[in-house]
Amino acid sequence: MLVDSHCHLDFPDFADDLDGVIERARTAGVGCMLTIGTHVARFDGVLAIAERYGPVFCSVGVHPHEAAKAPELTAEHLVRMAARHPKIVAFGESGLDFHYDYSPRDVQERVFRAHIAAARQTGLPLIVHTREADEETLAILAEEQAKGPFPGLIHCFSTGRALAEGAVELGMYVSISGIVTFKRADALRDIVRDLPLDRLLVETDAPYLAPIPMRGKRNEPAFTAHTAACVADVKGVSPDELAQHTTDNFFRLFAKAAQSWPPAAHP
Repeated sequence: MLVDSHCHLDFPDFADDLDGVIERARTAGVGCMLTIGTHVARFDGVLAIAERYGPVFCSVGVHPHEAAKAPELTAEHLVRMAARHPKIVAFGESGLDFHYDYSPRDVQERVFRAHIAAARQTGLPLIVHTREADEETLAILAEEQAKGPFPGLIHCFSTGRALAEGAVELGMYVSISGIVTFKRADALRDIVRDLPLDRLLVETDAPYLAPIPMRGKRNEPAFTAHTAACVADVKGVSPDELAQHTTDNFFRLFAKAAQSWPPAAHP
């Protein structure tokens, strides 16, 4: 079984096709999905999907693009929200995005640290988004880890070796998206080749970043299989071995999800 460790099933792209998306994922061997919160104000829709579908878990959090809309977000608020339901298994995605700067950088950092504090208090993992902010993200993670440990991962990793290796040194995981399949992603594949198997996850970031050979299509959890096949090839292991490692890693990191897996019934 594969796990899509990061997708956005509440996005409008899937509104009329969720049953089909879940069924195609199952057919492709993707038996579990984590759908991600991007703003607490829209979280009820995220949770509703996790409640509806047995194989789907969710996270609660505020994306750095949305940080300006929740500048006073506190760790306590996130902790209360996460306690609402057994399907809420993580915080995020949160972090720093200096490519678009849709939210002021100081606000992004403040909201990011609130998510970190919530992860530290509860032991639920932190899902980190970082774009054009590798050094700043790693510095904050290291500083906060020095205050007390917390679990987490770098989602959709596609940048420099220092971030990936630094995250692993901090005890975090690294999640690989369809970008690894792209023709010009040789540098990324070189980094993935060197990362330890027991720290890797795979994801789609659906509806974005469809992997080869699905480029140009709306991405969906079923396409995790193409990314996993590429990662298996890069690592020199069989697809089954890669699936076993990444699934074990997912449930080790997202321990709250493991407590209710497998689901009692599917819709």
